[in-house]
Amino acid sequence: MSAPLTQLSDEEVLFRDAVIAFAAEEVRPRVDAMERAAKVDPALVEKCFEMGLMGIEVDEAHGGAGGSLTMVALAVEEISKVDASSAILVDVQNTLVEYPLRTYATEAQKQQYLTRLTSGTVGAYALSEAGSGSDAFALATRATRDGDDWVLTGRKMWITNGAEAGVYVVFANAHPEAGYKGITAFIVERDFPGFSVGRKEDKLGIRASSTVELILDGCRVPAANVLGQVGQGYKIAIDTLNGGRIGIGAQMIGVAGGALHAAIAYLKERRQFGKPLAEFQGIQFQVAQAATELEAARLMVYNAARIKDAGGDIAREGAMAKLFASQVCERVTSLCVELFGGYGYTKDFPVEKFYRDAKIGTIYEGTSNMQLQTIAKAVLR
Repeated sequence: MSAPLTQLSDEEVLFRDAVIAFAAEEVRPRVDAMERAAKVDPALVEKCFEMGLMGIEVDEAHGGAGGSLTMVALAVEEISKVDASSAILVDVQNTLVEYPLRTYATEAQKQQYLTRLTSGTVGAYALSEAGSGSDAFALATRATRDGDDWVLTGRKMWITNGAEAGVYVVFANAHPEAGYKGITAFIVERDFPGFSVGRKEDKLGIRASSTVELILDGCRVPAANVLGQVGQGYKIAIDTLNGGRIGIGAQMIGVAGGALHAAIAYLKERRQFGKPLAEFQGIQFQVAQAATELEAARLMVYNAARIKDAGGDIAREGAMAKLFASQVCERVTSLCVELFGGYGYTKDFPVEKFYRDAKIGTIYEGTSNMQLQTIAKAVLR
């Protein structure tokens, strides 16, 4: 008989518990300062590497832990209960940067870059542009072959981890006349000639997470740094984002879980009309509904992760998990602000931050409408 989705193996339990302790000891004391500075603490980034969180699925031969996507989801969920910005640092490194390298890189590329990405170098994934958000493959960035190099010209927008990164997976069109079939993935280093980091966005939520513009002004990339094959970038991007959405789903159930935990503690303590708020049936029903939706979202995220770990196709399940978890997160965090009353609207209590951090889940790595489109294609084909 198969185990329930949320029943963890001994290894997964040990890993999750270690992440919970890490989030409490290393992340929580830094949250307020990072939020005010709108920057992740470099010391925390270093701690994430030391903890092994920046190479969870990478094999041991390349410096990783040899874990699973389920373990990535567990880490992102637990860190998100404390700080979504810190969680997305870990998520992007594992799902959007290391995954395509693990899957499509040559052995020489793995040896050169995966070993760096597990030992201290932050990575970033650069697909979006100012004119290609949901239509991510209407890329204006061009790649032109010049001898032993490719020359990349264009600008990338909304790049998570972009300020801290030293290695980037960048998508450009090498053959525009072929449309999306010309899109190619490149491994770009921060110090390559013609590459620079531009403007940093000032955001509503996940404020400590860097979101920047990347400028490719005749950036020279060695031909050996093509990831996969020329023209394979569309496939690589889609495959990578399918798994990445599980990470976002995990982030959303973590944010919602953190908010609900804070609200429940408050409801047990706060008294009105002579008794704790938690004893009012109207409030009990709201909390019960929120907890039920959160559990449903968690099951969807865990299911998608386990399907991926088993080698299955998760385009449909990943989209469903990301869509539903982000919707639930918005509803639950909004409710939690209301349950705190006026206090919930102030920065003296944690739920206003959870509420702000929730919104991005319906936007990045594919908007809710794009998830619905993916799901509809799968259901109606």
